[in-house]
Amino acid sequence: MKVLVANLGSTSFKYRLFDMGDPAEPVLARGAIDRIGSPSSRVSVTTPKGTRESERPIADHGDAVQLCLEQLTDPEIGVLADASEVSAIGFKAVHARNLTGVHLVDDEVLEAMEAFADVAPAHNPPYTKAMRMLRGRFPKLPLVAAFETGFHRTIPEASQRYAIPEEWATTLGVRRWGFHGASHRYISWRTAELLGRKDVKVISCHLGGSSSLAAIRDGASVACSLGMSPQSGLPHNNRVGDFDVFALPALMRETGRSLEDLLDILANQSGLEGICGARDVRDVESAASTGDARAQLALDVFVASIRHHLGAFLLELGGADAIVFTGGIGENSSLIRSKTCRDLGWFGIELDPALNAGGPAERRISAENSRVQIWTVPTNEELVVARQSRELLESGRTAMA
Repeated sequence: MKVLVANLGSTSFKYRLFDMGDPAEPVLARGAIDRIGSPSSRVSVTTPKGTRESERPIADHGDAVQLCLEQLTDPEIGVLADASEVSAIGFKAVHARNLTGVHLVDDEVLEAMEAFADVAPAHNPPYTKAMRMLRGRFPKLPLVAAFETGFHRTIPEASQRYAIPEEWATTLGVRRWGFHGASHRYISWRTAELLGRKDVKVISCHLGGSSSLAAIRDGASVACSLGMSPQSGLPHNNRVGDFDVFALPALMRETGRSLEDLLDILANQSGLEGICGARDVRDVESAASTGDARAQLALDVFVASIRHHLGAFLLELGGADAIVFTGGIGENSSLIRSKTCRDLGWFGIELDPALNAGGPAERRISAENSRVQIWTVPTNEELVVARQSRELLESGRTAMA
């Protein structure tokens, strides 16, 4: 079974093709198409036969998938004899009203995603637009939506709820859904392998352009720092993180801006960028190292929020067997890891400075005397989606938890 896993942006299409019939689950091909809709789109594909890069006009995501299938069956660089070998396209879907788990994409799924377009404005609109287009263009090719919220359905009800009217939660779906489920699910799998047992208590720190922590017990999520929307929780690169909604009336009055304008600022011009003007942590760290006070404040706010949730999750789990850093920041910023683990020896958490400074992408970075193991582990969200897509297709059902 070959599964194509797609990662969509408003003007981009990235993919990996997995052979899920092979026990090793290898990636047969990977590719990307950027600037979709412009006069000249950048196209790249890599297979065991080599890499090909070009520029050509790609009108929409339907054309992008069509080109992808042509690349995969190309005699010179392709890995498939025929496009019909692709069993499904799997999507790391983000959010839908009162819908989670893994679903074959149909009208009900699309309507539920569109109902929460304003809750996940950076994700849902491009996905639903592309999914509708692909259903029309390739009606016989199954599309699978693996929702990021699915991993967090094991969180206890009390930890999912806001203190709001009951109908808002039960009918309208206003609750702490949690996100980055594919990443946290992979970290739960991989940490169990690294520690050699399944009964592990893990705090997964997915730190990147969008960031979250998850508390995981025996492979099941019991807490997540993200709430109703991907704009919540930790400060993100340009999204606000946790924010008191009762500041909005004051902001509307003092700035003269509409609610829609303010929400757009909170979703696109806040987070690290809002504090210091830079959204990439590498740039923020560089500026802080030269004495930029706003950049230093941005790092301090980010780390304070990480440590806030880390402490809460240590209490929730009753301690931890492992803390795992993943994502672009989690894997690559020794500074953020060091600041996060500072002075936690009384928790049994001791970082080894030399191991933290560098080494293989996947490595243990805790000191020998640390009771809690600390790791950096590259995540693999695409593999999670490929496995979920395979499981759904093999089940013969249209949806599963």
